Amino acid sequence: MTSAFLIFAALMLIAALAFVLVPLLRARAGDDSQNEARRKRKALEAARADGVPTDAEYAAKRASLDSAVPASAPARTRTGFAAALAVALLLPAAAILLYRQVGAPQALDPANLVATVGDEADGHGADIEAAIAQLAEKMKQNPDNAEGWMLLGRAYKSTRRFADARDALKHAHDLLPDDPDLMVEYAEALVLSGSDRRIQGEALALIDKAIQTNPQNQKGLWLAGIADSQAGRYTEAVNKWNTLLPLLAPDSDVAASVREQIAQAEALRDGKPLPAPSAQTAVETSPTAAPAKTVAEKDQAATTGPHIVVKVTLEPKLKDKVAPGDTLFVFAKAASGPPMPLAIARLTAAELPASVTLTDAMSMMPNMKISAFPQIIVGARISKSGQAIAQSGDLQTLSAPLQNSRSEPVELTIDQAVP
Repeated sequence: MTSAFLIFAALMLIAALAFVLVPLLRARAGDDSQNEARRKRKALEAARADGVPTDAEYAAKRASLDSAVPASAPARTRTGFAAALAVALLLPAAAILLYRQVGAPQALDPANLVATVGDEADGHGADIEAAIAQLAEKMKQNPDNAEGWMLLGRAYKSTRRFADARDALKHAHDLLPDDPDLMVEYAEALVLSGSDRRIQGEALALIDKAIQTNPQNQKGLWLAGIADSQAGRYTEAVNKWNTLLPLLAPDSDVAASVREQIAQAEALRDGKPLPAPSAQTAVETSPTAAPAKTVAEKDQAATTGPHIVVKVTLEPKLKDKVAPGDTLFVFAKAASGPPMPLAIARLTAAELPASVTLTDAMSMMPNMKISAFPQIIVGARISKSGQAIAQSGDLQTLSAPLQNSRSEPVELTIDQAVP
């Protein structure tokens, strides 16, 4: 829950208690006044029996007492105070229990708000765009939430809305200007939203500052090396990537990609023939490719967590309906739960047949990962529009529910059209 919500709820409880307790406590004060008046009357009657006051004095004092509190006022007990105490204790407890029973406290978390968005337009699809729109609306209401802006920026990057990602991450950077990881995220968005995808100017300054703040910032070192390579500073690029290599697991795919980039930079520096890069390296390391997760996240995904290998083919009879430039989405979602994708990869139809490994590193949200859901569904969709949300005429396929610990490849054949 947010602090603003808790403060508002506490004020509402105080107001509710005031409406009930003030009358009860006033009644209690009235009880005390009447009890005091009865005591004084009794003392006056005793004094009169002893012949102390004259008749005139007795009449005057009795009139004074009767005018202050009528003698006919009903006697009161401790019931009012007990009722006030019971209300003060039970009303807040009852309100809290009722809210937990019928309310939705998880809706106050932007990440949970995104995770619970429905997908009525396509019963099997992953309605990313609707979820992002709701998160964006939430950030308008809570513009000081830096973590929310980071989540929104990453979500925009995952759907290649780079200008929107740049703006969202700028909001986050303005709120947390000294966070080195956020500096690199924002710098990457600046590059991806540019026309030439070159790492220079403000983006390069942010990356350099991030590395100065944290010399082991893996994504910062990676992008700084790309910047040097783009500028023809191959020795500097090799030095930065050699600094990065010891921070990675030696047998990981990420380390292999970095070594290939070092080999290419050394060849360019020395005027030698370029080594042929692997297809995986070409996709992951190109500065114009879809934005990747941080090197640390990729490395972790390569060594821990679920690895769902998906092999996708196209039904031959549908080949005439697909253009090479159409977008291919391969994704995993919970078999029972929120429709937000747990992992998603973006390719082109020209890459079919394709093999993709879905991991936790491909998650858009920290709490929405393959490892968090034992049963998942894997799907593939070819989109004409390039939008993640399913459109009529898109081609797709979905698997049956399967365990997230599955080690055998999942084979999918795209064989149906979205109505």
